[in-house]
Amino acid sequence: MSHPVITFCGDDALRFVVTDQETRLARVRQLLATDDWCEVVPGRKDISVQFNPHEHTPATAMAHLSHTLSTPAPHLSGTPETIKLPVHFGGADGPDLKDIAAHIGLSDANIIARLLAAPLTVDMLGFTPGFAYMSGLPETFEILRLVQPRQQVPAGSIGLITGQCGLYALAGPGGWPIIGRASVSLFNASSSNPFRLRAGTRVQLVDATES
Repeated sequence: MSHPVITFCGDDALRFVVTDQETRLARVRQLLATDDWCEVVPGRKDISVQFNPHEHTPATAMAHLSHTLSTPAPHLSGTPETIKLPVHFGGADGPDLKDIAAHIGLSDANIIARLLAAPLTVDMLGFTPGFAYMSGLPETFEILRLVQPRQQVPAGSIGLITGQCGLYALAGPGGWPIIGRASVSLFNASSSNPFRLRAGTRVQLVDATES
């Protein structure tokens, strides 16, 4: 069994590539369960871990992570959490939907139907707090970022680029073409886990006008 190549990313963090989504999520769960790392951060194709420099030297942290990765990734038991997310598509909530439809040669309704049928999975959170990168879109949706990013994108907005769907948990700047907006909040400041989505969560978009 080949082991991932571990590299340093900063003075107190290590990174290794895991391209398979299920294996990546299993490794994240394995690393979190050890309670050996200050942070375990899944990416779209990799995992980064932060170690305590008062407890580990870079060499001992590297050795410890290498030892953990020498064992097979655990099997993910149970059914992943699925969240149904009602969305208002187009109009003021999705100002770029018509341009996307014209670019890829589909009707607005056809794009929405494909999004409602897509098995979306959150790969990672990043860019801005709680922003969810979700895989599962058809690669035939060839969509580029906006030439001129918006200075303010409303919370709950859903954007598309080629092969990915992005969800803004909080309002902020962004360059993703926006096709709709979730009708429920994805952030709860009073919760110990304030963001509703996390890596591994499955998301099913539903038409808010029909729910």
